[in-house]
Amino acid sequence: MPDLVADAMVARLRDWGARRIFGYAGDGVNTLLGALARADEPEFVATRHEELAAFMACGHAKYTGEVGVCLATQGPGAIHLLAGLYDAKLDRQPVVAIVGQVVSTALGSGYLQEVDLHTLFKDVCAQYVQTVFAPEQMPMALDNAMRTALATSTPTCLIVPHDVQKAQMPDELQHGHGVVPSAARFTRPHVIARDADVHRAAELLNGGEKIALLVGRGGMGAEDEIAEIIDLLGAGVTTSLLGKPVLDETAPWHTGVMGHLGTTASAELMAGCDTLLIVGSNDPWTEFYPVPGQARAVQIDVAPRVVGAKYPVDVALTGDAADALSRLAPLIHRKTDRRWQQQVTRWTQHWLGLSAERSDAQHDSANPEFVVRALTDHLPSNARVAVDVGSATYWYARHLRLPSGVPAHVSGYLASMGCALPYGIAAKLDAPDRPVVALVGDGAMQMSGLLELVTIADRWRGWVDPRFVILVLHNQDLAEVSWEQREMEGDARFPASQDVPPFPYADYAELLGLQGLKVSESAQAHAAWQRAFEADRPTVLEAVVDPKTPMLPPLMPETKADTVYAALAQEPDGDAVCERVAVQRRSEPTP
Repeated sequence: MPDLVADAMVARLRDWGARRIFGYAGDGVNTLLGALARADEPEFVATRHEELAAFMACGHAKYTGEVGVCLATQGPGAIHLLAGLYDAKLDRQPVVAIVGQVVSTALGSGYLQEVDLHTLFKDVCAQYVQTVFAPEQMPMALDNAMRTALATSTPTCLIVPHDVQKAQMPDELQHGHGVVPSAARFTRPHVIARDADVHRAAELLNGGEKIALLVGRGGMGAEDEIAEIIDLLGAGVTTSLLGKPVLDETAPWHTGVMGHLGTTASAELMAGCDTLLIVGSNDPWTEFYPVPGQARAVQIDVAPRVVGAKYPVDVALTGDAADALSRLAPLIHRKTDRRWQQQVTRWTQHWLGLSAERSDAQHDSANPEFVVRALTDHLPSNARVAVDVGSATYWYARHLRLPSGVPAHVSGYLASMGCALPYGIAAKLDAPDRPVVALVGDGAMQMSGLLELVTIADRWRGWVDPRFVILVLHNQDLAEVSWEQREMEGDARFPASQDVPPFPYADYAELLGLQGLKVSESAQAHAAWQRAFEADRPTVLEAVVDPKTPMLPPLMPETKADTVYAALAQEPDGDAVCERVAVQRRSEPTP
């Protein structure tokens, strides 16, 4: 009996190297599910919600560099995919969404669950969204969806009506008019910066005295070349949030992450430099860049559309970062005056002392900064880290030191809560022999984490290394937004919008057959991390932490501080929190 279109689609996905498909069942994709059941690969990974399937597909792309594939039925299933697909679009990750549709003869009739899927996906999958209307069209359309996702680093969408899935696939495609053959092949270009631009960049950098580097995730793979340039120039370096895993943060010239959730040392570096080299970064925190006109700038990026998009650069180098830097290094005159780099080291040392002081502060409950900082001493060298959006992002950015080679991912540009557990599951399924750590706030845990904890409980017995540690920062507050309300709006915290209901996270883990640990004071953190990494099963580490820990930008201007104080003055315990803010500001250098 000839294969159905659905069987041919599954085989074509195998040709593309797809190892798993993340999705949720529905009658609009039942034929595709049947084809997956008949095939050995790809593996179908059932999530608890379609949105989380799209986040897993994005996470798979982030940890592996491969195309992430997700599957959903028509109507509500398709709609639910959007948040995860926008995460892929904004963080430039290759994802293919395969979506069911009502039978093609019913399209336009107002059929049950009929949604105009082209309109729905035309923005998020702008580079390629196509409906398959005939068996002969399917291989070409799937090839184009996969190839375009890889070529543009964005999500694409293939819509397959139910009747087309069930149609018989011809043994061979006829060669003739209107039938377009294609191949399941893709190769990445190697983009090389022009020699003239490299020489102009060298001339500019040689003329600088106080040189700073901003390194983003595009610097991955160019670590040695970046280190050589830093040494030649006597420079200091900061990273974007997404670039945090690229370089060794223990280096004395490394000031840490830049931006609102960054370090005082990085703010001082950007405020004091006269020359800026941006490597593989399009960081959106433009107010933390040097003031336009303060610094001359060179930017290296493989994507031309990024160069000059966040700062008025003088020299643009479009090309592979490692290649461009290796050609740039021989043209750089080694700087003998190291006073600037020594100043950067002093800023860095001051920040390290300040961050230790903040994390050591005693609260009525555990200090969230200490709990995350303590992970540095216990994080395995082969771990993978997933970070959710919220207060966990701040403490990750400022306090967690990643061992060399440990990847960490967060929803960067979409900044969507609920990403960490689906990311972590994708990372674990890709490498079941490596431990995974997810850093999550209680708001994000209630948004989606409790759902995917069920998935972890269902799957962990098949993992070579069963360690999957979920830190839940339990403060019963959407803390990041509470502090944003104070800082950006001048409003007091609004309990009706900000309160997170209490939930027994550790006990729930035990109910699911996992290990549950609870920390209620900082002194318990190290022992809890040790127990979590010695466990023979996944662990939920519930840390009851203080929501009043300030989450404010480094070197905050006086006008912003006044706004925060005015907001806190309207809150019942505002005086005590004002004092915490004042202590933090007194310990920072004057902006």
